Parts: sequence; structure tokens; C-alpha cells
Amino acid sequence: MLSYAVYSEAGGVGKTTMTANLAVAHARAGLDVLAVPLDPQDGDLSYLFDVDQDRANSEVDTLVHHLVNRNSGELTDLIKTVEHGVDIIPEHNRLEDLAEALRKERDARSDFGESFPMYTQLQRVLREAEIHKQYDVLIVDPPASSGPHLYNALDATRNIVLPFEPSGKGQASVSGLNDLVTNLESQLEINIGVLAVVPNRVKGTRDQKAIIGEIEEQGFDTPVVFGDRTSLLEGCWREKCSAYRYIQEHRNQRRDYELETLAQFDRLARHLESEGNIEAPNPPNPGELDRDETEVKA
Repeated sequence: MLSYAVYSEAGGVGKTTMTANLAVAHARAGLDVLAVPLDPQDGDLSYLFDVDQDRANSEVDTLVHHLVNRNSGELTDLIKTVEHGVDIIPEHNRLEDLAEALRKERDARSDFGESFPMYTQLQRVLREAEIHKQYDVLIVDPPASSGPHLYNALDATRNIVLPFEPSGKGQASVSGLNDLVTNLESQLEINIGVLAVVPNRVKGTRDQKAIIGEIEEQGFDTPVVFGDRTSLLEGCWREKCSAYRYIQEHRNQRRDYELETLAQFDRLARHLESEGNIEAPNPPNPGELDRDETEVKA
């Protein structure tokens, strides 16, 4: 199974939008995809895929309940299916209290001489539910800040896809990536791979090209470079869908540069699949939109 977290220390770089479109890109090529968003902020992946109706419902079972062994049902009962058959475990407001919930469970276990590693619980929950047998791709969308959300995401996936905006701030976040990964590996006692660094919102200035060149010289793979597609991606959030569906259903006229953006998501998905040693059974031509979804897994 290919598993990765879409992560960046810098906020506002299109992390969640990239997660959504990569999930769809994998799924429309015939792969079974599970997305696990862990960001407690509003404007999250569940909102983008329009499955956040129970976010504030205190009566429902949630992923946090499963992480601290207080669940009332099966993990699969939490899963919702969105466009192109992508499965997602929607975020819930309880994620805001995840750190405290994990600490309380650890302390309670400690009173009885039991161990409760706080940062391996997502991996445990996914393993016990045999997610690796049901899905080809697992994508986790953690917040930018350090803490149990991020650490559980990295422990469960062991790989990072890093979107960044080629600015001074973005360059600093990538330049420190080696140190960041080394520190996280040491803290979590795992190996973490960087599958791709993805320049985003690129306007093609000389400075931006220089920054991207410097990132590549550091040995990071930049398989695609996304231009500034603010209108397209804002439309996705407005209509609560991926860029694929937005162009297909909400654009009266298809623009070549937007179709190329879809093609780039497809190419990036194929690159990540190759890194994970999996092969999509029915990949479309990059950017192709008009296939019937029922043909994907034929």
C-alpha cells in the first residue's frame, strides 16, 4: 500500500487542496483510496468534500474515540464515500482535544503499569481495521503544527509529500526539511521518506525559478510544478469538490491551462504510485475528463 502525509510547516500552501486532488487522481485511475484528515481547523478536507455535517455532533463515534479505545463501533462505520469513490474519515471537533485525550489515556494506563504510546495510535487503529488489505492508497492530511496529530500521521504513513510556495518563507521550510525529517525520525524512531516536493502557486518569476532550482540541487524530487490557479482552486472550495469535478460540472468553457493542472495532478499521482511500487489498473490520459466513472475499475 502507498501511504503518505501531505505536510508542510508553512500554512496556506494548498496542502488540503492538494490532498483532495491527489486522492481523486489515484481513485480515478482505479485505485482504492482512503483519506484520513487530522486537521482540527475549520475549512478542512471534510468541508471540501462536503461530509462535515456531523462535525459538532457530540453523540457520534469519531476517530478520536478509536484512538483512545473508547469507540462504540467499527472504524469502517466512520467512513464516507465521496467523488470518484474516494473514502474519507471525516474530521470531528473532538480532534481539537486529541492531545489531552491521548494524555489522559496514557496516564490511566500508566496507573495499571500498561504502556500507551501516544504517537502510534493511528497506525494501531488502521492495522486493527486491516486498512492495508482494503485500500491501495492511504493519504493523511495533518496540521502544520507539531504535536500528536502530525506525529500520528507520520508514524502511520512513513512518507511525506511537501507542497511549498517558492518564496523566501517557502524556501526556508524546504531548506530545513532534512533537519525536520531527521528530528522527527529520531523522536518517533522511524524512517520517513520524502516522496516529492511540489512547488505550488508559481508565477514563473526569476526568483521563483531560482528557488526551485536550489531545492532540486538539494536532492529533492520536484516531479511537477503547479502554476498560480487561484480562481480554479477557490472554485473548488466554493462548490465543495475536487478540481476534476469543478471543471467538469461548473465550468461552461474548459480552459487549456486548467486542464493542464489536472494533467499535473495525474502525473504527480503516477509518480507517487511508482515511488510506492504500486501500479494503477486503469490510469487515464493525463487531464482526461470524459470517461464514465463506472469504467475506471472495469
